[in-house]
Amino acid sequence: MHLLLIEDDPALSTPLQRSLVRAQIRVDVCNDGAAALPQWTALQPDVVVLDLSLPGMDGLEVLQVARRSGLRTPVLILTARGTVGDKVLGLNAGADDYLPKPFDLDELEARIRALHRRNADHSPPLGSGPTLGELRLDRESGAMYHRHQVMDLTPKELALMTALLSRPGHAVSKERLFELVFPGQTDVQFEAIEVVVYRLRKKLIPTRVSLVTLRGLGYLLKAD
Repeated sequence: MHLLLIEDDPALSTPLQRSLVRAQIRVDVCNDGAAALPQWTALQPDVVVLDLSLPGMDGLEVLQVARRSGLRTPVLILTARGTVGDKVLGLNAGADDYLPKPFDLDELEARIRALHRRNADHSPPLGSGPTLGELRLDRESGAMYHRHQVMDLTPKELALMTALLSRPGHAVSKERLFELVFPGQTDVQFEAIEVVVYRLRKKLIPTRVSLVTLRGLGYLLKAD
């Protein structure tokens, strides 16, 4: 499991990270509200533990913006604000669970694992399309998933990914990709496919799947 801990107090985040790592949970820490959303988007964690009192941007605002942006990661709010009103505000903003400070480490771990299981139970079924590493193409919807999150791809990027994911580990020629990404568009220059590849490579960075160029052969996808 991969967890993002958004907490600005190192006296809490450091021992908490160590404890969860010992429990076989991979933990990334963010200590600033303004940096939380970019890190959340880039890492695509399985669960987020979010403190409400953060510098840069309040945790409640971070959560609201995340939900409006389409981030559906399960969120557990961790805060010293223990009133019912604060709990209601957090849950209404899109939190999935709430644990006031001080808390028991075993209870926190149990709640994190419960959120992870619940999210997995409600995820789209695997096996409905080709997969590579943590990437999956859903043939019914045409959407590309990283773990259980839909990737934000343009139609041309999605067409390129679909062609490559249909032949993982095998090179697809530049000519063939051009035909699939720009069908019938005779006014488009052949080099336009390289622009799509460049943009797609940047979006694949957090997925641990690489888009590799094989000179003279074309492109292929490879799980890192």
